[in-house]
Order: sequence, then C-alpha cells, then structure tokens
Amino acid sequence: MKTQVAAFVQRYISYNIAYFIIFQIKIDNVYIQLKLYNIFRQKATFFYERLYKMIRAEIDNVFQNQGNIPSETSTQFLADTPLTDSFSMVEFFKQFASFLVHHTHWQKVVLLIDEFDGIPQAVVSDFLYALRHIYLSRKPRCLHSVGIVGVKSIMQLDYDRSVSPFNIQDEFRLPNFTLEQVQELLGQYTDEVGQGFAPEVIESIHKQTAGQPVLVNRLAQILTEEMCIPETQTIMMTHFLEAHTQLLRGRNTNIEHLTTNIRKNIRFERVLMRIMAHEDGVDFNLRDEIIDELATYGVISEGADGLCEIANPIYLYAILQAFKPAVNGLEDAYFPEDTEEGFLDYLTPIGQMDMERLLNNFRDFIARAGFKIFQVPDTPQESVGRHLLLTYLDQFVKLVGGVMHIEVQTGRGRMDLLITHKGRKYIIETKIWRGNNYYKAGKKQLAAYIASEKATEGYYVVFDHRQAPEPRVETETLDSVTIRSYVIPVMQEVPSNTLHRKT
Repeated sequence: MKTQVAAFVQRYISYNIAYFIIFQIKIDNVYIQLKLYNIFRQKATFFYERLYKMIRAEIDNVFQNQGNIPSETSTQFLADTPLTDSFSMVEFFKQFASFLVHHTHWQKVVLLIDEFDGIPQAVVSDFLYALRHIYLSRKPRCLHSVGIVGVKSIMQLDYDRSVSPFNIQDEFRLPNFTLEQVQELLGQYTDEVGQGFAPEVIESIHKQTAGQPVLVNRLAQILTEEMCIPETQTIMMTHFLEAHTQLLRGRNTNIEHLTTNIRKNIRFERVLMRIMAHEDGVDFNLRDEIIDELATYGVISEGADGLCEIANPIYLYAILQAFKPAVNGLEDAYFPEDTEEGFLDYLTPIGQMDMERLLNNFRDFIARAGFKIFQVPDTPQESVGRHLLLTYLDQFVKLVGGVMHIEVQTGRGRMDLLITHKGRKYIIETKIWRGNNYYKAGKKQLAAYIASEKATEGYYVVFDHRQAPEPRVETETLDSVTIRSYVIPVMQEVPSNTLHRKT
C-alpha cells in the first residue's frame, strides 16, 4: 500500500502540479478535490470555513459522478458538522468515519495536500496536530494516510517544534527529468499520436529546462496543443523557438511562483546577482539560510564543483527580467543624433542583423550615457552593464522579429545569448572583467560554444568596472571561428560643474 501511494503521489506531482492548495481525498477510488485560492494570509476561521464549504460541495460531486443522489442522512450529517477550528475538524472526521461505516460502502480516505507550505502560518501547527490526532484515533477512522506535497519539508515549516506532529515521515523528492526521460516522455506522445520531434528539439527542451518537470510539460503542451502544428508534420527547431518565446513572454504560474519567491527577501537578489556575476562562484552551503531557501524554492542547484548554479536557463532569464527595471531612463540615448530609423538602421540592405554595427553602437551608447548608467533604478552597479545590454538587445530582437534566449544554465559569471533571425544564429557571450587570464579563457570557451552550435562567428562583450579601465575592440580567429571582442568601460567620471552647466 505504501509503495502504491508513493507511486501515485509521484505521478500526481509530475503531471498535475498546480500552484494553489489542493486537498484531494481518495475514497475507494473516488476522488474529492478541493482547491483553496487566496488563503495564504487569511485567518484560521476563514481557512476552515472555506475548507468546510468545499468538502461539502465535493462530496456532493462524488454522489453525482456515481449517478447517485445524496441521502437525507448524508445531507443532514454535513449540515450538522461544520468546521470552525482544529478541534471541530477532529470531530468532523471522527463522525465522518462512523458515517462511512454505517451509511456507505466507502472505507478508506487518503488525504493529499499540495502546496502545503502555502497554508496560513497561523493554521499550520494546529492543523498538523489535528491530522495526527485523527490518524492515531481508534478505529474506525477515515484517514488511512496523509501525504503532504510542497516546496518545503515538514521539518522546515515554522510550527512548534517541541513535538513532531507525525511519528512517521517518509519524505521523497521529485528529481528533474534526465534527457533520456524527456526522450521517453515525448516518445510516448509520438507512439500515441504519430507526430515526431526532431532530436535537436528534444535536446533543446531538456537544455533550456534542465529537466524541470513543469517547464518540460509546459513546452510540450505549447508545441503539441497550442501551436496547432499538423500531426503529420515533425516538430522542428523553428517550432521550438516559437514555443520557447511564448513561454518566456507569456504568463506562467511556475515562473510567477519563482519570481514571487525571489522577491521575498532583498538578500536573495544580492546572492543571485553575485552567483551570476562572479566566475569564482558562491559555495553551495545549505547551512546558510539564504542558500537553503533559494535551493528549497528550486532557484539554484549545486554544481559538480560544489558551487551554486541557477537551476536552468529559463529561470536565469526570468531572474534577470524580474530584477530589470521596466524603464531604465536611458532609452533616448540608445542612438546617436544622426540616426534615421533607430534600431532599423542596424539591418543590412537584405534585412539581416548587422550585429557588429549594433554592438558598436551599444559600446558608444554606454560612453554617451556616462555616469547616468548608475542612475538606473533598482540595479546593482556590477550588473548594470549586462542589464542594459539585455534590455537593448531584447528590444531590437522583438522589433525585427527575431528570437533571443539564454543558453548557459549556470549563470556563474557568464551569460551566453543566442539570437535567431531569418535562419541565422548570432551568439553573444557577456562577462565582467576579472583579469586578462579570465578574459582570454572566456574567448576559448566562446569558441568552443560557437563550434558546438555549428556557427562560424560570435561576439564577446566584457564590462570593465575598474577605476582605470582599458577599452578594447578586437577581431580574431580561434579554432576556425571568428570572435569580435569588446571590453566596455562602465566606470565613468561624474562631469564637473562647468561641464554640467554647459549641457
């Protein structure tokens, strides 16, 4: 029985994750599902009132689904047994057990609680103790087993820890899908429907999600249900890029949940920005409260070297967007005074991106903006250059109908941007200056990445925050690929009062 319940919960988590509280009661293969929205900051009385009303409604649904009409006895029982607090909940399930034995063929109830850590904090402790009391009560009892699903384990919840509410805790975690499991999952769809996936699409789904189950299923849902691709047509990379863009730009509960969590504590932003800015990394130390919480929320994971990594490229993009100001105040300085059509000036006569001229202009924009880049709101100084580049390129790519996404998943001091437009790939790697050796090593990393993408050229943008920066622009060939490198100073002196008056 224990193994069957565990397997059921794993399937439930894998395919039915939802970001609201779900109470699901299994009664002899009959399911009663209760969904409680917007209760996270509510009082205990509101919580139990909602719980009671939905239990009543869902029990009625069970009767209807079975083609039965609730008996007068069951209706009277529910009317006479309201839930108002943890004590009344104990009494309710005690009477419910007796009612099931004498008036129905139902016998065992398995209670699964999803997103448990979203229950109002004032309720958690008493609610858990009530569940334990119900479970340990003498037979007949109607709670055969209780399963709790959520971001945090029971031991991380903030209740009275002097006595555990459960004497048995069988905890397991849902791991991310491996590439082989993603292949198997999509292969099952192909076997059933007949529509195949190009191998590079499956690899890209796993690469962009790192196998995160909700993101894998969401991308698959977009590709197979929402894009209306004929089932006789193989799903190709052009389809994946469109689905990926839809995921990044659209509303998504999983990503909204992520951004809500990382905004809870200002220290989260500092740690995440350090992970993304420093190649020497941040130790994955779960005894550190901030690291532990970010890992619990699934935002970061441990790399092979024991350092923190952003969990996947989609989360990395979402984090950058979450901490990027909607308006940076420098948009009017993007172009020189003699510009004619703004971003459209950076297309070739045949409509392709002129990436060299586009990045040359970005370098000049940083120089034109000068000290004003440090007036960009809510942006750490060390991250401002990369934030501005991401915003600049994102605006351009959207305008000309291209697609941009982040490739590297670690986020550790390095960010690879892959832009696709009219069948061509444009690869841009960004870093922060950490010395000449790091600079040269970055070029070799980029050359290897360009070759892996079967491209022939790429762009390397390094932001130099030193007091005496050394601007560079150089083009060279490494391992048969061409790399154009920019070292862009971002430490600018504040103009003197005289210069300020002249402007």
